[in-house]
Amino acid sequence: MTIKEAQEAVDRWIKEYGVRYFSELTNMACLTEEVGELARIMARRYGDQSFKEGESHDPSEEMADILWVLICLANQTGVDLTEALQKSFEKKTKRDKDRHRNNPKLKA
Repeated sequence: MTIKEAQEAVDRWIKEYGVRYFSELTNMACLTEEVGELARIMARRYGDQSFKEGESHDPSEEMADILWVLICLANQTGVDLTEALQKSFEKKTKRDKDRHRNNPKLKA
């Protein structure tokens, strides 16, 4: 599935099952909540915390939820995520093409 296809699929789902998009502010809060849920899993899996009984150990569901809400926000605000990601690659390449290679902290 391409990013464009994902944006179209989320839009179709919202129109068929979701009644309407939540407000942009609600979706921003939902995005923050989902990032927090991913952070909790990462802190337990890769950090110093331990899992509580019954907690999910799998970050994939939270990553998918983050992507879902991000796509909702893009659709609501008229952002073409394919175009935005392409521009981000161009920006990062121009800005960082040598920066990371020359960073002694990243050399193994």
